[in-house]
Amino acid sequence: GFTTNPSLMRLSGARDYKTYSLKLLAISNKKPISFEVFADDFHNMEQQAYKINSWGKNVYVKVPVINSMGHFSGEVIRKLSNKGIKLNITAVYTVKQVKKILKNINKKSNTIISIFAGRMADVGKDPVPIIKESVKLTKRFKKVEILWASTREVYNYTQAKNLGCSIITMPAAIIQKLS
Repeated sequence: GFTTNPSLMRLSGARDYKTYSLKLLAISNKKPISFEVFADDFHNMEQQAYKINSWGKNVYVKVPVINSMGHFSGEVIRKLSNKGIKLNITAVYTVKQVKKILKNINKKSNTIISIFAGRMADVGKDPVPIIKESVKLTKRFKKVEILWASTREVYNYTQAKNLGCSIITMPAAIIQKLS
């Protein structure tokens, strides 16, 4: 699959979020693809999520676990999940956040929980215990996957695999080094 966010898209030269997203969808060959809301207030996050979801059946809507004011996005997660929208809950850093997400999702709806392992490691925090516990917590949820996000090195692939992560996102430079 493929994932991006508004900042990465802007760096890639995107001037119109929807147009650029639709171009990415056209080349994704129906593989899962995640597009993030860019609103910071919950009402507009929800409205953007509905629009993004309408772009394709393989679309996952990325919603940050907290907004810039530090407020948990639980109500938005619950509403969208109950409508069957595939979610990618992003910028997750703690087991406590994972537990809160699990309390707010519809167990029948597809959900990815993106744990920002690389960013944790950047500031000296070991992401392995958080990933390990999160994988354990989600084992009983058939439609929930843990994603190792912000990969910084090839070894992260081995770590993610050994911990039972369902998904790892990697930039092209890391993928090329895998072989």
